[in-house]
Amino acid sequence: MQLALDALDRLVDTLEERGALSAADAARSLFATTSIPDGLACSLLTELTAGDSRVVCSGATVSLTGTHADPLLEEAEFVVFDLETTGLSAGRDRICELGAVRVRALEPVDSFQSLVNPGVALPEPVARLTGLRELELRRAPPVADVLDRFLAFAGDELLVAHNARFDQRFLEQQLLLLHGRRLSEPLLCTAALARRLLEGRRRRVGLASLADFFGVPTRPCHRALPDAEATAEVLVRLIGLAQELGARRLSDLRALAAPRKRRVYDKRSLARGAPSRPGVYLFRDRHGQVLYVGRARDLRARLRSYFRSERQRPSVEAALLALERIEWRVLGSELEAALEELRLIRELGPPANSRSRRREHGVYLRRRGDHFVVTKTATCLGPVTSRRRASLAARALASSTAEELDGLLEGGPLPRLRARLSHLAENLRYEEAARLLDRVEALEHVVERLRRLERLRTLQLCLIAPAIEPGWQKAFFLSGGRVRAVRPLPPGAGARLEVETGLALCRTARERAGDTVTPDEAEDLLLLDGFVRRPPPELAVLPLDLERIVARLNA
Repeated sequence: MQLALDALDRLVDTLEERGALSAADAARSLFATTSIPDGLACSLLTELTAGDSRVVCSGATVSLTGTHADPLLEEAEFVVFDLETTGLSAGRDRICELGAVRVRALEPVDSFQSLVNPGVALPEPVARLTGLRELELRRAPPVADVLDRFLAFAGDELLVAHNARFDQRFLEQQLLLLHGRRLSEPLLCTAALARRLLEGRRRRVGLASLADFFGVPTRPCHRALPDAEATAEVLVRLIGLAQELGARRLSDLRALAAPRKRRVYDKRSLARGAPSRPGVYLFRDRHGQVLYVGRARDLRARLRSYFRSERQRPSVEAALLALERIEWRVLGSELEAALEELRLIRELGPPANSRSRRREHGVYLRRRGDHFVVTKTATCLGPVTSRRRASLAARALASSTAEELDGLLEGGPLPRLRARLSHLAENLRYEEAARLLDRVEALEHVVERLRRLERLRTLQLCLIAPAIEPGWQKAFFLSGGRVRAVRPLPPGAGARLEVETGLALCRTARERAGDTVTPDEAEDLLLLDGFVRRPPPELAVLPLDLERIVARLNA
């Protein structure tokens, strides 16, 4: 009992110093742990604070009694905001636009918008997605100025965002850098709220999906203010649904958005005993049928993650509900686990793996007269994973000259098509421009994929990774677009003979190599590309040179 009272006193001190906290932050502070699932944090804190009049747990938020306003929903005020960023990592990437909408009495009454100078180059994929340009961002105010103006605009009102964790990480990263503090109150997440209120009615709770479901007039477009406006309109409709369920006050809304204990939480004991080693794992039902195959660098951490408060994608969540047994196989490296995962998915066809459900996972483009058609027959133009994208690219190629087709990997007809697109837009022929834009974007994607596959097919590499046997290693010989050999490398002189065998198999394969790539070979190549470009610490990437490989083994 004394321990519980001491813990409560420490919690009150923390809340007085830092203000309201999320349940996870409060639990981390209280129990001196770096990681705790949201659902478990809520349960522990509810138990700990029961009967203490100083502290109130409202959904996923913990605060001192009397410091947390709890107005009626029709009288509450919210500030709904959205960020555009240069990437996905709050520690590495930067905010480049911030937009917000003030909602009062369930009506938008004011807005805030500003570009932000991120101080770093704007990645081309982000520029294409958002329409932002680096030149206009260079002229924008710095993040410190924009953040101060935004906080003044928001005041003490509750901040709301869609997929709020993402926006909160970026916002708090900047607050810590500039002012050494965090947000005084956890955000309300419209995605979490929608997941609860639309359970059984809507599988997808992305902003665009919800905007379409509710028929809101503002369409999300990856720009901060329009996306904040769309989120605000979605929030108002979600509040209406919450009121139909009996929610009256802001605390009721927070409770609905709070993470719930998932039904699969009680199955976490199935992962007990998994080692912190690389490997693959199989989820089996009560009949022994394989439902899902995955890989992990750390089997123990990956398997435990399935039973925390965050829901998995629907097919995996369904597999977890039917799960009766987890089987894992320890392997020597993450690379070996990745290749074994692909092999098992192709062999077993587990229903919860998205790769298993893609029956048509590779089509090709083929010339027919003056036009191009989509075919399953392998050609040098493919494979393309999306038939729709391949069809749009075929239409874009229909009017190409012989010279453009010869230089397809350098862009081919793309400069001419982009010029045509600009001409249509300048002449206000928007419907034609929209159709052409879809075709140009599809062709850009196909050309980029073909370039990447062509580059990968020229790779002649030996990848050396640890083997599961102590002191042994494994060599993966990559040549002509395929893993041509996997050889175990024993300690000592025997490794040289294995390397010579692998190199001989590569030479033979090069002589027989064709001009086309199968969908499975393309999938393998793209997987290996990730390891070649960003090799983990235990992986050595070497050319197909006997002496260099042997020298690396003897180092």
